[in-house]
Amino acid sequence: MKKLFRRLLPKSMRSGDVTIPVIRLQGAIMSGGSQFRPALSLATTAGLLEKAFSIANAPAVAISINSPGGSPVQSRLIFKRIRDLAAEKNKKVLVFVEDVAASGGYMIAIAGDEIIADPSSIVGSIGVVSSSFGFTELIKKIGVERRVYTAGENKATLDPFKPEKQEDIERLKKLQLEVHETFIDMVKQRRGGKLANDPDLFTGLFWSGKRGLELGLVDQLGDMRTVLKDRYGAKAELRLITPPRGLFGRRIGLFSSSGTGFGPEIASAAASGLIDAAEERALWGRFGL
Repeated sequence: MKKLFRRLLPKSMRSGDVTIPVIRLQGAIMSGGSQFRPALSLATTAGLLEKAFSIANAPAVAISINSPGGSPVQSRLIFKRIRDLAAEKNKKVLVFVEDVAASGGYMIAIAGDEIIADPSSIVGSIGVVSSSFGFTELIKKIGVERRVYTAGENKATLDPFKPEKQEDIERLKKLQLEVHETFIDMVKQRRGGKLANDPDLFTGLFWSGKRGLELGLVDQLGDMRTVLKDRYGAKAELRLITPPRGLFGRRIGLFSSSGTGFGPEIASAAASGLIDAAEERALWGRFGL
């Protein structure tokens, strides 16, 4: 009779059965995005995080990260939401690195109480980068004159169609240093005495998971399934948390953008998606992927 009653209960309520919610965070980190290419941001991850941490009997939440980085603001917002939920729900956070957790991807990874990486994964890149293009010679060749009108002498700094000014470059570098200091402080606060005394640690370099273990950037080498089964038992259920789907199977809510998605909106979203894809390709390319 007890066995029959136990079978009728949801798995999360059965004594001895452990459920570990799993979230996959993959892609470049940026605000915005489109229906064609959703971005990794707080807006696209908040619902997944809330759902995962709301599973009452789960002792931990597992987060798989595969990201080359992107927006430092969105990275920190995701980091903070994970830590806030972990404290609120009193759950341990285990982060697993797939191919890459670099730059903003590593900023999210340090939200974990432990970071587990594959020996061949890439971790680190604790730095800040800004990239652009210069088109001054191109517009001369095609006979185009650039006209910019501003109220405020510094309103049009680093215009790609005008020659660079040294004071603009210095101002950008100062801003980068401030963002970099915030990143370094976060890593030191979360990793503490685990970090090795290496002069290259915060220079923007990146390493394999194996070297990352020696540097204190990760806690263990391994894969999600093996680690979770070892810790919580062979019968532990790994439950992947996914966005809800609409009537026709399309994922909605957490990853969709507003609008009807017809006519000009599709064209606009497609164009935006191409730009996002190019930016994301450049981010992955830094790590040979």
